[in-house]
Amino acid sequence: MEDHVTPRRVVIIGGGFAGLFAARALRRSPVAVTLIDRRAHHLFQPLLYQCAAGILSEGQIAQPLRAVLRRHTNVRCLLADATDVDVQGRAVHARRPEGGSLVVPYDDLIVAGGMRQSYFGHDEFAAHAPGMKTLEDALEIRRRIYHAFEMAESATDARDRRHWLTFALVGGGPTGVELAGQIREIAGHTLDREFRTIDPLQARVLLFEGSDKVLAPFGDRLAGRAARALEDLGVELHLGTRVTGLDGQGLTVQERDGTITRHPARTVLWTAGVEAPPIAAALARATGAEQDRAGRIAVQPDLTLPGHPEIRVVGDMMALDQLPGLAEVAMQSGAYAGRAVRHTVEGRTKTPKPFKYMDLGSAAYISRGRAVLKAGRLHLSGVAGWLAWLFIHIAFLTGFRSRLGAVLSWSVVFASGARRERAFTLPDTGSRTAGQPAATVPPRGP
Repeated sequence: MEDHVTPRRVVIIGGGFAGLFAARALRRSPVAVTLIDRRAHHLFQPLLYQCAAGILSEGQIAQPLRAVLRRHTNVRCLLADATDVDVQGRAVHARRPEGGSLVVPYDDLIVAGGMRQSYFGHDEFAAHAPGMKTLEDALEIRRRIYHAFEMAESATDARDRRHWLTFALVGGGPTGVELAGQIREIAGHTLDREFRTIDPLQARVLLFEGSDKVLAPFGDRLAGRAARALEDLGVELHLGTRVTGLDGQGLTVQERDGTITRHPARTVLWTAGVEAPPIAAALARATGAEQDRAGRIAVQPDLTLPGHPEIRVVGDMMALDQLPGLAEVAMQSGAYAGRAVRHTVEGRTKTPKPFKYMDLGSAAYISRGRAVLKAGRLHLSGVAGWLAWLFIHIAFLTGFRSRLGAVLSWSVVFASGARRERAFTLPDTGSRTAGQPAATVPPRGP
């Protein structure tokens, strides 16, 4: 007999697109939803690079989860990091940010933990080359980009100045392409009249990619157009290369012919590769589920785990039919999982249809007025691709104020090149530099 006193307990791990859409699908269901996330905000990851580049503010791409779900009275948010799953006892173990643990019981579990940056076994690279997966990453990259120009302005040695004005990006996927284009636009349109000693236009942007093309999933035609657009901007493409070493002074790469080349660069950014967070391995151990090379968990067509119909894995963390790690996949799979739980609660006995992803396309922004978009047989580039990109991102931004703010910011940048979100902070290094001789700043030019 159904218990009408204690509602069915649904635990969602992760407040990204998949977790958020799962919670929304359960809004009017007689369930008690607990959403666990290690951060208190929902992040619009596809626009992280625009926050890093100074176009959008943090508030335009990150919304408090509690605010987003404030009208979902059956949802409770917990700020904690899910660390393990007790499959027999049906409980999620989590760690609070300031210490202490939580045990959250569930009747249904939806795992939407997303993915994190992968350095392909070289985690030591992370200290010198931040990735682009979190809001903290975006702010760190913003600091490094604008800090590099400032350091070049006061450099007294031409070689040092040249190294500060060299930016290296590892990874030719959408994030790498978008970030490379943004740095060139910053140098050519935002900072072109602001410095007196250096010429920002002299900044070099090197993009390293292991395959033979950038944006390979977009197909040869769009990939070729994207490469030409990047080269027109002044981005130097290094295709078929593999990073073998990386430090605070630059990176070492292996070329196609096997030769090793050193590229001095004071700013190195990592946009290549993702891997599943530790909760994926913990869940796989607890359930016996299979994982792919990146740690994604193999799911059945209804997104459940074999032998565990109460556990569903959605979004980037699931491995199903080689679906890509796109926001739209996360949205659709999260909504599907939420509806499946709702149907179970409602007592529907009909076997649910397998999850089927509706491909709405992929897009990558290159520069002002230039983007590429692939949606089935529809392939767009140039201004048409940019307009389609603009429409898609406005539609999926969370909250009216975020949409309006983004449109206004984009309008200013497109019209003038100005970027208002350029503030960055530096750590206090006074004690480190005490006693060091002062450099002589070169005289200002005529």
